[in-house]
Amino acid sequence: MRAWSDDWREWVTDKARGLVLEIGAGDGVNLAHYHADARVIATEPDQESLELITAYANNIILAQVSAEELPFPDATFDAVVGTLVFCTIPDAPRALAEVRRVLKPKGSLRLVEHVRAKNPLGRALMRVANPAWHFVTGGCNINRDTLGAVRAAGFDVIGLEKQMMGLMIGIDARR
Repeated sequence: MRAWSDDWREWVTDKARGLVLEIGAGDGVNLAHYHADARVIATEPDQESLELITAYANNIILAQVSAEELPFPDATFDAVVGTLVFCTIPDAPRALAEVRRVLKPKGSLRLVEHVRAKNPLGRALMRVANPAWHFVTGGCNINRDTLGAVRAAGFDVIGLEKQMMGLMIGIDARR
């Protein structure tokens, strides 16, 4: 797989069946990749992003909500999907706890995220660059340990896909 390609979008949506929650749908590009039997609720915290998604919104429900405060009952969703979103969520651990709450037992969590470097020099460079990167990109943090956060939230990680020397990862987890 290559970063930013349709391969990643197909990978992240492949196991998303039944009622699906997409966290941070962004510009909506993932929405064309869901299986026909997926009923998708796509979320974004701001109205401006939701307006971009309307081009993809056939059979998709759009919801302006924060990932840290999901307005859905416990154990509602069969799958939760996110791509390059947990780097920008202000309180990622809280958002992952919410995702776990709304996901059915044994439900699928599939994420594609960029993560901090494993080697000390790479981590140090990311730590130094992060404040400027955060400002320029509208809130993205290049040095998050999203895989560690997923595990800390109580998910069972059953598979990983890695690209770009492990800086881009696909996380396949279950509640």
